[in-house]
Amino acid sequence: MVHLPIADETDSRHSLEALYHSRKLHSFKRGEFIAMAPQEVWIVCRGVVQLCLFYPSGDQVLLGLVGSSMPFGLPFTALESYYAAALTNVDLLRLTLADIEASAGLSQSLFGQLSRRLRQTEAILATSNYRRVEDRLRHLLFLLKNELGQPTVNGTRLGIKLTHQQLASAIGTSRVTVTRLLGKLRAQGWIRLDRNRRIVIAADASLSE
Repeated sequence: MVHLPIADETDSRHSLEALYHSRKLHSFKRGEFIAMAPQEVWIVCRGVVQLCLFYPSGDQVLLGLVGSSMPFGLPFTALESYYAAALTNVDLLRLTLADIEASAGLSQSLFGQLSRRLRQTEAILATSNYRRVEDRLRHLLFLLKNELGQPTVNGTRLGIKLTHQQLASAIGTSRVTVTRLLGKLRAQGWIRLDRNRRIVIAADASLSE
């Protein structure tokens, strides 16, 4: 069983990091699917995991991006066509529900991180409220900027490389439309691509026209 003391957010993160070092980590390469079990929870130690939902039509939608110290797993969803895949190379820690229930400190740490992930998922889904597809894309990129952004001299670079299809799935449009709109945003100077083809959002980029 895992026993951690109740702590504030900083101490909780340190406790999680100590737990990473004391337990076996499971590594997945980019693109690999991650098996999930009803009584187990995964915690991301390094990298980013994408959570998606398959529709009967074969389409899929992005539900969230799980970063460092954030949990995911079947205990947190009632969706049947729900899957997780490594968006980058990742190292994951696997815990059982019994482990978590046995530690008030660990439960507190995971609750804070889970709340953060749920807020992110709601924000992704809320982009569908915007009628114009371009507005949906701008809001999604701003969300990713806040979640995964890395400051640079030219603006904020997204820490991961998302395909046009992944962006399209997240905002309910086609890959062709996203490709066209990204080209438009580049022409406007709202975004640029670095030498690794990662999106950099300009420092003066705004959600207002």
